[in-house]
Amino acid sequence: MNKKTILITGSNGLLGQTLLELLADSSHEIIGCGKGPDRFQAKGYTYYSLDISKTEDVNRLFQKVRPTHVLHTAALTQVDICEEHPKLADQVNILGTQNICQAAKNIKAHLLYVSTDFIFSGDKGMLTEDEKPMPPNYYGETKLKGEVTVQQSNIPWTILRTVLVYGVVKDMSRSNIILWVKNNLEQGNPIKVVNDQWRTPTYVKDLAKGCLLALEKEATGIYHLSGKDYMTPYQMALATADYFKLDKTLITPTNAQEFKEIGKRPLKTGFNIQKAMRELSYAPLSFQEGLQAMMEDITRFEQHSEKTI
Repeated sequence: MNKKTILITGSNGLLGQTLLELLADSSHEIIGCGKGPDRFQAKGYTYYSLDISKTEDVNRLFQKVRPTHVLHTAALTQVDICEEHPKLADQVNILGTQNICQAAKNIKAHLLYVSTDFIFSGDKGMLTEDEKPMPPNYYGETKLKGEVTVQQSNIPWTILRTVLVYGVVKDMSRSNIILWVKNNLEQGNPIKVVNDQWRTPTYVKDLAKGCLLALEKEATGIYHLSGKDYMTPYQMALATADYFKLDKTLITPTNAQEFKEIGKRPLKTGFNIQKAMRELSYAPLSFQEGLQAMMEDITRFEQHSEKTI
């Protein structure tokens, strides 16, 4: 494979840091960028602080490093924040993506855009790439507008949609469902978890590997990348409690109507991943295997932090 220059936006996030870790020893030139200082703090890549909503800053960086491929993972993904602060969501998810698209077009880079199952209404699950989007919340609206921008960009593009990503990196800026369940149960806190929403939860390293498979194969078009197990968050919570040997009697099922949230969540999503498996050789872990891999990551990061104290 020819040497590529790969720019990762949002490299401070869960997916971004995981991509940096997977690519650090590769033969490619790797550039990470995100808001504020570098969270990953490792060798094998160059980091730049970047606000993707600032058009001139984006253009300046792209002209300087001239990536051949852009993995655009940066986004405002908190559903309720997007609902309460639509202008902020527009700035990051719509304007930011427009800026990335235009800058990529100027240097003829291949753009890979990470999107979400929340562009779908929630009427049914196990969705294929051909399913018609109908976002139930503002976050989904902004991500769908980002998809449209990418598709109209006149450059090689790939849209990689995913579902409920979980995992751990050494410097987390926010939690995810597995860590939330684990941390609460470890502290003896009772929790309520919805039992009428359905997803295919995605281990972050599977998602990162799927992104890199698409990049390596120069794949274009839309791909669904998620886990293969169709589960409710309540089932995920019980499995997490079982795996980490925690008290699952602290977990009470509830439903989406009782669980008050500002932004409406789709009831059913989950992805049919046959296209990615067939065309990209995408092979995700089972949810149980993902929990085991995540536990190994947690242990590794804890040992690393003990050595650096």
